[in-house]
Amino acid sequence: MGTFKDLLVWKKGMELAKLVYQCTSDFPVEERFGLVAQLRRCAVSIPSNIAEGFGRCTDKDLVHFLYMALGSCNELETQMILSYDLSFVDSGRFREIEILINEITKILGSLIYRRKNGLDTNVRTENDKTV
Repeated sequence: MGTFKDLLVWKKGMELAKLVYQCTSDFPVEERFGLVAQLRRCAVSIPSNIAEGFGRCTDKDLVHFLYMALGSCNELETQMILSYDLSFVDSGRFREIEILINEITKILGSLIYRRKNGLDTNVRTENDKTV
C-alpha cells in the first residue's frame, strides 16, 4: 500500500502549503502574526492531518483526521477569500490556490465517503491513478 507520501491527496496538500507560504511572503509586514500565521498554520494542517490519519490503526481514526484536513481546507479557503478581498493576493494566485483547495476537498470527501462505507480497504496512491 505504501506510505502517506505516496498519496496523491497528501502530495497536493504539500503543494498547496508551499503555494500558501510563497503567496504570504508578499503580505504586509503587520499581517505576519495575524493572517499570515493563520493561513500558513491551516495550510500545513492539511497534509499533516492526512499523514497522521494514515498512520493510525483504524478506519475510524483515519476518517477523523481526514475530516480535520477537510475542515482546514474550508478554513484556508475562507482566509484566502479575505486575503483576496483585502488585495493581499492577486487574482491569478488566488485562483491557483482556490483550484487546488477544491481538488483536495473533493478527494478528501471521496476518501471519507469510501472509508466510512467500507468501500476501500486500502488508500490508493498516485501510482494507482486514483486518490
